[in-house]
Amino acid sequence: MGMWVGRGRKARICYGFEEIALVPGKITVDPDEVDTGFEIGGYRFAIPIIAAAMDGAMDVNMAISLSKFGSFGVLNLEGVQTRYENPTSICEEIASASPSEATAILQRIYEEPIKEELIGKRILEIKDAGGIACVSSIPQKAERFGKIAKEAGVDIFVVQATVTTVQYISKGNPSLSFAKLKKELEIPLIVGNCVTYEASLELMAEGIDGLLVGVGPGAACTTRGVLGVGVPQVTATADCAAARDYYYKKQARYVPIITDGGMSVGGEICKAIASGADAVMIGSAFTKAKESPGKGFHWGMATPHRNLPRGTRIRTGVTGTLEQILYGPAHLDDGSQNLVGALRTAMGVCGARNIRQMQETELIIAPSVQTEGKIFQRAQGIGMGKV
Repeated sequence: MGMWVGRGRKARICYGFEEIALVPGKITVDPDEVDTGFEIGGYRFAIPIIAAAMDGAMDVNMAISLSKFGSFGVLNLEGVQTRYENPTSICEEIASASPSEATAILQRIYEEPIKEELIGKRILEIKDAGGIACVSSIPQKAERFGKIAKEAGVDIFVVQATVTTVQYISKGNPSLSFAKLKKELEIPLIVGNCVTYEASLELMAEGIDGLLVGVGPGAACTTRGVLGVGVPQVTATADCAAARDYYYKKQARYVPIITDGGMSVGGEICKAIASGADAVMIGSAFTKAKESPGKGFHWGMATPHRNLPRGTRIRTGVTGTLEQILYGPAHLDDGSQNLVGALRTAMGVCGARNIRQMQETELIIAPSVQTEGKIFQRAQGIGMGKV
């Protein structure tokens, strides 16, 4: 499978959201009667849309609000929420920076040491308000921060890096045992990020409860440009979902796949689910909410890296409330609002009564789906013609 790119060298053809489309089903279902819920680690959520662990999208208040709307968000334990007692003023400083100075300001701000006492404080703030407390850490800090988070009563723990594998070779840093961490925490453990079948299987065998899929597709991420690494999300999701299904057949344990990044409108979320995802994780779409801490700006977790930034700060703008973005009513014509309504409608059109049936939707390779018949929209910069 693949094409020759040079003598003795093949490359596999992979696909992203703009290159595929969904085929309507032979039956249709009332959108009000479809089930968009998904389960992870014993928790059931009404909608499969999770907020990414990015400081421009997630803080305590967003975590609480998302819980009330039937989902949850991930709080970054190595972001401004645990470095500063008053992270609101810090986010305002980042938002007010000029494009030319934004990266330098981010690097300075993230040099402030993490205050471990704030980890427990943030978790308790979420829990006291009745929210689902989900937090994330890089592998190197996972054991330490995981212990603190568990003592504070965290519900779900996420270990996340640009690329995460079970096998890690290093003379100076010991490899993190996900199996050991899972046993110590005794709470749902989500791990990422991953884009391959083989790595997915190995991670699932460690006993994890969820897998994040995606390397470099995020709106504020520059990994694909800086490192040249990444797999388009449709192919990455399909490959990892195949590993999930194989693992389930062999072990009778279902590990949900969460497509992480590259989605900003309803159609892309629908395509991710149809490609095999059980849920999606998004960042930029939530930064557009009036309640978001980024004030209409978004930056990746690797943006402040001192030696090799792999992200940038982007302006997304504030377009509506969190409720509008998730449930409408939509006042924009580009698909960035009422994301749940879009998913429900697509499921109905495709004849899918639940997420599992949506994963079986027929996919077609159709790069013209973005431009066919849209000459006026593109010329006028509206709807699907917006840049």
